[in-house]
Amino acid sequence: MSTDTDAGKVNHRAQTVEAYRLWWQHDANWYQGVAARFGQQVANEINAEALRKVALQVGQRVGRLAGPLPDTGDSRKDLEELRLRYDDCGDRMFPPELRNASTEVAADDLIVLTLKRSFAITMVRMAGALDGYRCPCTDVHAGWSEGLGVTLTENRAESCLRDGDKACRLLMRVATPLAPAVEG
Repeated sequence: MSTDTDAGKVNHRAQTVEAYRLWWQHDANWYQGVAARFGQQVANEINAEALRKVALQVGQRVGRLAGPLPDTGDSRKDLEELRLRYDDCGDRMFPPELRNASTEVAADDLIVLTLKRSFAITMVRMAGALDGYRCPCTDVHAGWSEGLGVTLTENRAESCLRDGDKACRLLMRVATPLAPAVEG
């Protein structure tokens, strides 16, 4: 893919997208190499650990930029603010050209993330490593949550693109109130 325009200028956006794709391709091939040498379970464990660490850093950054979580007494309003922070984490970790995702707060106070396209799944599939691959989505959410300073009481996948479902549907429930109690 050429990143030069007709005028000979570098298209930095195209270069950035290409770099994302190359790093994800590297990651998929790295995963496949670890799986071949040490087994699928080890590759899945290392992948999940690494992504959780990155997610923790992303959550901490979002938390620093957004400030303390609200404690308005209205759990629905507070969960909506947290949902927006999860969206920010997702956008920072997986730019829109790499995924199609949305979140909502369900009636039962679950935060639901729906993922219709995952670049990670695409790249792992292209590398021929999809068989035995375990999605680390719940590890990513655990890292974001820890970084944001909230405790998950539920963190699970209801459906998964990896399994051929039309979308990943990921469910998170957090302990309330969101803001830690201030000791006085």
